[in-house]
Amino acid sequence: MVRLEYNQLYQNERKIKMYQTINFTRFVDAFSDHERQDQFSYNALEALHDYYMELEDDSGIAIELDVIAICCDWSEYDTAIKAALDYSDETFEDETDALEFLEGETTVLTFSTGILIMAY
Repeated sequence: MVRLEYNQLYQNERKIKMYQTINFTRFVDAFSDHERQDQFSYNALEALHDYYMELEDDSGIAIELDVIAICCDWSEYDTAIKAALDYSDETFEDETDALEFLEGETTVLTFSTGILIMAY
């Protein structure tokens, strides 16, 4: 579960943050709350949720849910070829070549109906 920063408190001149742990449903709701419900497909949101959960688990650092930043950082495409063409003048013969190119440039999340790439 991703932790949602809830509030900042100050105690003895130390900044203390409160977090709310959220599940996938609340993660999706956060996009609606920010009027970004159409930014990503359901499958893409699932991939993003899984990515941030794993990142938080691997790093041991709580991650603030910032819907606007996520929308700015990630782009969803139907195919790796379409994504690669937005970032390169090269011609890609197949999905594998395009995916290899993208993975050499940025973070790539693949899922059943498409691909997400982190802006670079």
